[in-house]
Amino acid sequence: MNRTCKIALTVNEVAREAEVEPRLLLVHFLREKLNLTGTHIGCDTSQCGACTVMVNGRAVKSCTMLAVQADGAEVLTVEGLGNMERLHPIQQGFWEKHGLQCGFCTPGVMMAMAGLLQENASPTEAEVRESLEGVICRCTGYQFIVDAVMHAASEMAKSAESAEAAQSVSVGEGE
Repeated sequence: MNRTCKIALTVNEVAREAEVEPRLLLVHFLREKLNLTGTHIGCDTSQCGACTVMVNGRAVKSCTMLAVQADGAEVLTVEGLGNMERLHPIQQGFWEKHGLQCGFCTPGVMMAMAGLLQENASPTEAEVRESLEGVICRCTGYQFIVDAVMHAASEMAKSAESAEAAQSVSVGEGE
């Protein structure tokens, strides 16, 4: 018997529906059904973190979650993080601070660090390193990754300050 389940979810702000086998992992759904190959499969045991995506705003290793568990969820993959015209601060930080080597772990690292910055907008280096414990990079000693995340946090803080200043100016103009 070949039983399937219908799921509906939002992936990178696009509504998606699909028929999936109940045992299909979210990582395979993203890669094989939606052709979003930025989410990498590294170990299938949740050890490496290359498959990290955001599900309802939280960093999740997609090799540990079934696609049916994402029914009704909002999923963000590295493809939805930013684009060539406007990189996400994490992506910009990796670019400017040389936060990648071979690039295999990079999408998972970026998503895990986006999750960190969503929870803690100004982490210390120690907090960044602690958050990196769930992601394995076999090419580097992590210093450039930490530098990239700290740069992203700084840029995000500057953007937030600029937005607040612009809002206070526009509020003041209406008085």
